[in-house]
Amino acid sequence: MPKDKPKTSETTTHGELIDILIKEGLLSEKQALHASRLRTKLVRPKPLLEIVKELGYVTADQVTAAIRKNKLSMRIGSLLLELGLISEADLEAAFQIQRTSKTPQKLGEVLVNNNFIKEFKPLEALSMQLGYPFIDPRFTNLDASLLHQIPLTYRNKANYVPIERQEHQVVVAFANVLDLDDQQEARTIFPEGILPAIATRESIVETYQRFERGAQSKESVDDDSASGIVERIILDAIELDVSDIHMEPLPDRLRIRFRRDGVLEPYKDFPREIIPNISSRIKIMCKADIAEKRRHQGGRILFEYPGGELDMRASFYVTIHGEAIVLRLLNRQGNLIDITGIGMYPKILKRFIDGALSRPSGVVIITGPTGSGKTTTVYSCIHHLNTPLLSIITAEEPVEYVIPGISQCSIDPKINLTFEETLRHIVRQDPDVILIGEIRDNYSAEVAVQAALTGHKVLTTFHTEDSIGGLIRLMNMDIEAFLISSTVVSVVAQRLLRRICPECSQPYKPSPGELQLFGYTQATIQGSNFRKGTGCSHCRYTGYRGRIAVFELLILDEMVRAAILERRTSFDIRKIALESAGLVTLFEEGLVKAAEGQTTLEEVMRCLPLVLKPRPLEETRRMLGV
Repeated sequence: MPKDKPKTSETTTHGELIDILIKEGLLSEKQALHASRLRTKLVRPKPLLEIVKELGYVTADQVTAAIRKNKLSMRIGSLLLELGLISEADLEAAFQIQRTSKTPQKLGEVLVNNNFIKEFKPLEALSMQLGYPFIDPRFTNLDASLLHQIPLTYRNKANYVPIERQEHQVVVAFANVLDLDDQQEARTIFPEGILPAIATRESIVETYQRFERGAQSKESVDDDSASGIVERIILDAIELDVSDIHMEPLPDRLRIRFRRDGVLEPYKDFPREIIPNISSRIKIMCKADIAEKRRHQGGRILFEYPGGELDMRASFYVTIHGEAIVLRLLNRQGNLIDITGIGMYPKILKRFIDGALSRPSGVVIITGPTGSGKTTTVYSCIHHLNTPLLSIITAEEPVEYVIPGISQCSIDPKINLTFEETLRHIVRQDPDVILIGEIRDNYSAEVAVQAALTGHKVLTTFHTEDSIGGLIRLMNMDIEAFLISSTVVSVVAQRLLRRICPECSQPYKPSPGELQLFGYTQATIQGSNFRKGTGCSHCRYTGYRGRIAVFELLILDEMVRAAILERRTSFDIRKIALESAGLVTLFEEGLVKAAEGQTTLEEVMRCLPLVLKPRPLEETRRMLGV
């Protein structure tokens, strides 16, 4: 691989990758020039490669094939820039460090050592383009005998780390997989051959540190058996505070990923041959039918470990490559969050308590997609209402938190203890408050409405995008409009956004282009405290650690009730709610929390629905009471 040179020497007419596409006959010079001219007219700059693909001159598959064919001649700086994985400013800063360094450094070393390519997302994208797997060795079962073969001086450099033997070769993860010197060094140590992979520099450093401390192995688990592998996966998931474990059969391997803070992260890949054993082991744990491989199944697991016990929900989904398994981790031992700690702004919380929870009857709906924190909010409401003066009864599938002083029922269809059967009996228990875990169909919706009509307070959940969507879904369940308008008192929509890591949080100034997306300018965000996480060991170099909740509270007033009676459209009802009911949308509250430095604009755009142009920040702050 040619040595990296200052920017003036590295750039070509169109860029290294575009020139390769021209050389391969995939793109003409005329097409490249046309795309370049279009690029100069854009308000928001885009990589030339992205414009070429949008124009239909080349496909993503053609680009990937060209990169993989020419990867040994490409330089990492050019590749990352042209793929849009780093900015021109970052690349220029890297060149400046390279020029002023007292010791000669290759650009790849500068980019890696100075954390310009530290995050998972660009490295995962790079691994897909180059065809090399992306691995986090800190959470992979390494072969200690391979680590012993690395001389101490090489370990201290932390340019690469051996992972495991595979097909008579050694999988080696590199901080800069395009550095041929590092690859040659690894081949010298492992003459049987290497299979290159990609990892972050920080993960390699931490892996060697753990190896030196003798903390790499977990002696209590037999790594070679299916039960040992499953146990290790679950223990690592518990250690990392993971919400879901995804086991996905692919044509060439079994891919394991963890959902952490709402985002999927790679954990480890296993050979395809182990898929049946893993599937059978988990089916045994959840008492599913191990002989049935043609139908979808589900089950529950109570997993005991030294720190306690964990309830898991298992789902088996039949795919063309085998059974995909998802384990949802339910921590029954977690403490209930007081309603003042769920993350509502004080003014909104007071409106919710006074306008919904303190009402003697009516339906309160908490809505949002799976994993948006609905259960936590519902249990906080129940905890708030739980006094000796009230009788509270629930119908849940499953019971996730046990609350003293209330009657909780866990639905079990296997013994015919269904939602329908339970709901028929629930009002006969003379309750004051009824929790219906989820409105699933017309019957459960009718029960909720009828219970509210007879003087009960009903809490339940929905799966809709926002608060207005909750009302519209009820209307589409053949519930009479006058029943909805007279029984529903509140709908709360919510989402979870990743919180900026407090250990590496830095001030950040949004660009005019970013602000333009929201209709804002630098003048309209005065007094804001936008921040970003630079990445550190506390957040696994993602810039995020933990999550925060964002809420959209709708308290139905007379104007909204009238709109429901008239069966107005969702657009009309939303507009009325914004004008008369004090509705602050999810997107608007998310922008305020980003302006406070709690989360980032990228998270707001990624997670929250933008249904209407957001109002000015000052107006939203006033409505939220901040």
